[in-house]
Amino acid sequence: MTRPAGSVLSTRALNRALMRRQLLDERAQIDIREAVAYLAGVQAQVPIAPYFALWSRIADFDPHELGSRIANLSLVRLVAQRATIHLHTVDDALAWRPIVQPTLDRALRNGFRGQLDGVDVAEVAQWGSALLEAEPRTASALGRELAERFPGHPPAALAAAVVYLAPLLQPPPRGVWGERAEAMLAPIAATLGRPLRADADPADLVLRYLTAFGPASTSDIRAFTGLAGVRDIVKRLDLRRFSDDRRRELLDVPDGPLPDEDTPVPPRFLGEFDNVLLGHDDRTRVLATEHRSKILLLPARPLLVDGMAAGIWKSGPGGITVRAFAPIADEEAVVVEGERMLDALFPDAERSVRIEQH
Repeated sequence: MTRPAGSVLSTRALNRALMRRQLLDERAQIDIREAVAYLAGVQAQVPIAPYFALWSRIADFDPHELGSRIANLSLVRLVAQRATIHLHTVDDALAWRPIVQPTLDRALRNGFRGQLDGVDVAEVAQWGSALLEAEPRTASALGRELAERFPGHPPAALAAAVVYLAPLLQPPPRGVWGERAEAMLAPIAATLGRPLRADADPADLVLRYLTAFGPASTSDIRAFTGLAGVRDIVKRLDLRRFSDDRRRELLDVPDGPLPDEDTPVPPRFLGEFDNVLLGHDDRTRVLATEHRSKILLLPARPLLVDGMAAGIWKSGPGGITVRAFAPIADEEAVVVEGERMLDALFPDAERSVRIEQH
């Protein structure tokens, strides 16, 4: 649908734009690596979450293919946007890890305030990175070793200094389909045999964000990217400008799709912390205010119905159980989608989808 620049976009219109760009209104005929790049990374704080995210977005998704790409390091898990673990292509990991460093600096200061006073955190990061280059370790093991060299500081805080300040990834088998493994840490450049990019332009991250999440405000951009100086960055970009129903300015790439408000969106089962719910400062386009406390920032798997968060779900040997926030008009569609997920990802589970009230 064509909308002239300056148009007011309703919450419903923004929802449909988000569903289209997040590949959630219709599964895309797209390669896994291409999808991860297009989405500007996939939330991977919970190792299995990317499998739910990509199964709901890609036609003919094969979890074993994603697992093999993580195993051979053509896709990598690292701390990135919002100081959380994301799955990225190698190119994006090398380009964007330096760009998000200010976010990680803030996360270290805020999360471990006072625990690292009197220690040179850059030295801690350098020392820890050398230990990890010699041999990958868990954060807890790393913290214990660092505490011997930097006594008087909590091991967890010392390990965090390395995690947030030294560019690290979580090597396989962590995140590989069917594997259970501790989260190990290893330096990105040494593991991949390629240096991080020092010349990456933050504007590229902004454009990629708007492609996958726009139209969006500067506050939305900042919430996802953690970038400072967003207003200066967008001034040098060729962007469309709209407004929402509260007259806030929204920015968009020139060719970003804006589907009609009555575009149908089928139910979608997503993984924990999926970026479709966390990719904006104002999340009302996908999450009603009255439901925020039931799902936001919790390790819960969201169910989308008609493009909106409508419940949470869990899986087990007995199938899938949905806890709906409110009565669902078309329960049959939810059951059918859940059964498809069971067939694809949980073939040994009972083929049952139960819907309960939250």
